[in-house]
Amino acid sequence: MTDSFEDWLGARTPDRGLRGKAAAVLQVLLSQPRRASFGSAAELAQVAGVNVATVTRTAQALGFAGWPALQQELRARYLSSLSAGQVAAEHRGTGSPSSRSLRRDLDSLALLNRRVDEAVLLTIAEAVATARRTVILAEGSYAAVGLALAHNAGLAGYPVTAVTTGDAELANTMATMRSGDVLIAISFWRLYENTVLAANEARSRGVRVFALTDAASPALASAAEEVVMVPAEGEAFFPSLTAGMAVAQALVTQLAAVDPARTGASIEAAEAMWAKFDLLHRRPTGRP
Repeated sequence: MTDSFEDWLGARTPDRGLRGKAAAVLQVLLSQPRRASFGSAAELAQVAGVNVATVTRTAQALGFAGWPALQQELRARYLSSLSAGQVAAEHRGTGSPSSRSLRRDLDSLALLNRRVDEAVLLTIAEAVATARRTVILAEGSYAAVGLALAHNAGLAGYPVTAVTTGDAELANTMATMRSGDVLIAISFWRLYENTVLAANEARSRGVRVFALTDAASPALASAAEEVVMVPAEGEAFFPSLTAGMAVAQALVTQLAAVDPARTGASIEAAEAMWAKFDLLHRRPTGRP
């Protein structure tokens, strides 16, 4: 499920519209999404026949801090509109694939560090800490992020589960959710329609909804109390999970600090059980 550029930008355009030079910038975004996705603000300004300051002001009029923040989401949306093969073709470059991938992830982490709102992470952590239960929805490749977040949040002492296997499990889980619960939807590259349906159903039931994504669909954003934008561009045909994992780790670290006594007691109980099952000092038995 992917919103068209027209629908996405239309939803962000002020009711009064954009006029003059700002309208010229918007037209370039709509007509040349690839060039806008990979070009600089100066290049976009030249194509639109405006100055760089106008590009910045246009991005702000669309609800972004500036051109880099707008370009991050624009590029994520452009790549999500391509086939897997086309995405891979966009990332052909110099150097080995592995070194390009490492550099891309380092850049994404640096970008995440500059732009993530720590207050939003605190809000999510406190919501999980006070929830009756928390459900994390993450499918496909993104399931790894959801499973890591759920596992460590559970170890920290909170009732958190991950739904990763599709429609039946999701439908059964949604049937039992109610006010006092939290839903965290995780989705990168292409947004599953059932993620949007689940988020809106949860919202209608009084559930607090949060989203971790690289391109906030209006349908998902309208259901979510907060949206954490996570750079997820990879160097191959699939998105990178590195920044998503970093956000999951940051959330668990924040969650553990909400009630240190609760987390400490939970870890002690887990370690006692690990000892009972001989998980702390297990050695190979010598058997094949």
